[in-house]
Amino acid sequence: MKKVIVIGLDGLEPSIVDSMLARGELPNLARLRERGGVSRVATTTPAQTPVAWSTFATGLNPGGHGIFDFIKRDPKTYLPDLSLNRYESRGAFLPPKAVNLRGGTPVWELLGAAGVGSTILRCPGTYPPDALRGRMLAGMGVPDLRGGLGTTTFYTCDPAAAPRESENVVHLRPAADGTIETHVIGPRNPKDRTDLRFPFTIRPEPAARRVIIRSAGSPAELALREGEWSDWLYVKFKLGLLQSIRGMVRLHLVRVEPTVELYASPVNFDPEAPLFPISHPPAFAGDLAAAIGTYHTTGMVEDHTGLVNERLTEEAFLDQCDLAWREREAMMLLELERFDQGLFYCLYDTTDRVQHLFWRYGEPDHPANKGRTPDPRFANVIADVYRRGDEVVGKALNYADDETLVIVLSDHGFGSFRRGVNVNTILHDMGLMALRDGARPGPDCRDFFHDVDWSRTKAYALGLGGIYLNLDGREGQGVVKPAEADSVRSAIVERLRGLVDPAHDATAINEVRTREQAYSGAHLGDAPDLLVDFAPGYRTSWGTSLGGLPEGHFEDNTKKWSGDHIIDPLLVPGVLLMNRPFRGESANLLDLAPTILAALGVPKGPAMEGKSLLP
Repeated sequence: MKKVIVIGLDGLEPSIVDSMLARGELPNLARLRERGGVSRVATTTPAQTPVAWSTFATGLNPGGHGIFDFIKRDPKTYLPDLSLNRYESRGAFLPPKAVNLRGGTPVWELLGAAGVGSTILRCPGTYPPDALRGRMLAGMGVPDLRGGLGTTTFYTCDPAAAPRESENVVHLRPAADGTIETHVIGPRNPKDRTDLRFPFTIRPEPAARRVIIRSAGSPAELALREGEWSDWLYVKFKLGLLQSIRGMVRLHLVRVEPTVELYASPVNFDPEAPLFPISHPPAFAGDLAAAIGTYHTTGMVEDHTGLVNERLTEEAFLDQCDLAWREREAMMLLELERFDQGLFYCLYDTTDRVQHLFWRYGEPDHPANKGRTPDPRFANVIADVYRRGDEVVGKALNYADDETLVIVLSDHGFGSFRRGVNVNTILHDMGLMALRDGARPGPDCRDFFHDVDWSRTKAYALGLGGIYLNLDGREGQGVVKPAEADSVRSAIVERLRGLVDPAHDATAINEVRTREQAYSGAHLGDAPDLLVDFAPGYRTSWGTSLGGLPEGHFEDNTKKWSGDHIIDPLLVPGVLLMNRPFRGESANLLDLAPTILAALGVPKGPAMEGKSLLP
């Protein structure tokens, strides 16, 4: 029986792969190169994980499948929303239904129609999961129990501590005997929108550098040492007399003295009883847990915000990445044991997350180092995760016979993120964005366009590279008439194309394209009106991405999130290896679905834009 095994190593940078191959450090990728070949593979606009893997799955450009970013804007309110899925009400007495917003026909659906099965593990854009012929565990897009992509909690006795990115803060108040009564923050009560809570007790034991956590969860008691992660704590949030929502959380003890500080991961769906289906068939998620043990279910597994917010140390973050990798490898090997025909796909996200957070260790002068000498203990973390990716490829190759096509690829490459561009502030200074009540760009100008005067605003930026016109008849308070749209677009393109950062005498933006230049397809109307292609070292600023207007046109990126790939897509192709010769000189992510179909003897879908790379 014919088989195709696809191993995704998210964010693998081709130049790093090339140099490590040349040094003999990636022996299993070298085996693939010798048997078939290695090449760059053109990525999507933007070069972003959910966008790129949706193109991989459907063989369509983003205009065809409708995923353009992690977030999209509601044109009526201008507020950001998640782009991968939504929840639809099914009536006053029925729970909402999760709806996948990725359009197009994925490769596994075409295979199923031809009688060929698939096993798909953690592909982005698969929540809720497709009803395919085979098994699927949903990937990026699965929310935490609060509905976000990863809402963490920080517990502290400091009354002045305020929440940071994607974080709740719970202020601890020790009793006279030192014990602390607190709670896990759960989902919102659908009746009154208050937070459901799961209570637990912390008993500090400073002499032992640990705390004892007791609750009505499972296990009922946890002993947690300073600097360590707990096992999974299974929790229940009561909705009513006979209703509850199950979840699970891991805790990290930051310190015991002088006061307790505790970190809690996002509350994950319990794979044996998820709030919404996360697998197909629905029992598959629980069956996996029974076979390999409990695993992370959120779409964004690695707790990057914990490190960005400086609640976790590098060591704690890497410990969590190690657990995530071991979980993924265990489910891959379990499923490969019973895989005998069709398509097998498994994605490893950790390669991407580690590069985002540890790129600064390769650049001593990176603004994220803040003048400090990078800790040499972490200098090789990126190379280490590449080696680990190579090892997992070697294990997958053990399940490939002479008839099996093995594909290893990344969805995009990687590079440094040193400077942010405040696109909204530039639009403001062009006279295309207006603020109300005397507000000025800067720290007092709030995110989510809170201070924007839409009656005098013609354009705005949101997300990681998109600009929208405030179009009359489309936006809630649109003022740009259709006859004026071209001139507004042209003014923005002329101002931003080739934009120079005077502080570094460097080009910050290579190109600005209209959506018609970048995309085509049924979802073209949902795309941003303009797409910004940043130059190496630059990216949309953090404030711009959420509708803010920071002071000035440029800013140093001082966050630990020091590497990125949302730049000109021509500069960050992915890497592609196969165990058969293939046409790699102009390979594109659009070509992977047709290639998989061809290898399995199934015609490509009529809407697919790519072509098979096999001779």
